Amino acid sequence: QVHLRESGGGSVQAGGSLYLTCAASGSTSERFCMAWFRQVPGKEREAVANIDNVGSVLYADSVKGRFFLSRDNAKIFLRMNRVRSKDSGWYYCAAGPGFCTWRRDAFPYWGQGTQVTASS
Repeated sequence: QVHLRESGGGSVQAGGSLYLTCAASGSTSERFCMAWFRQVPGKEREAVANIDNVGSVLYADSVKGRFFLSRDNAKIFLRMNRVRSKDSGWYYCAAGPGFCTWRRDAFPYWGQGTQVTASS
C-alpha cells in the first residue's frame, strides 16, 4: 500500500508562483511513476506532469515552460511559475508502478488533493 500526502496549495495572484510537494510512503514507492493531475468542477481530471524513477519528466502542453517537476526518491516537487487563472483547481498527486503514462487508470494510488486558486 502506498500513501500520498500533498502540500503547498493556496491562493496566488496570476503571474505568481506556487510550490507543491507530494510525499509517498510505501515499500517500493521510490520506484513508482509519480504524477500531478488537476481537476476543476464539471471537468475531467487532467494530467499536468509525470516523472519516472530516474527523473524523466513529461509535461502537458498547457504547462510546458511554466511548471517544473522534480523528484527526490519518493517525494516530488512541482514548481508552478507564471500561474494563470486557468491553472486553478484541485491538484492531485498520483503514483503507480510501471512506465509513466497519462492514463489515470495506470495510477492506483492518489492523494487527497490540494487546492490552487489563481486570481487575475
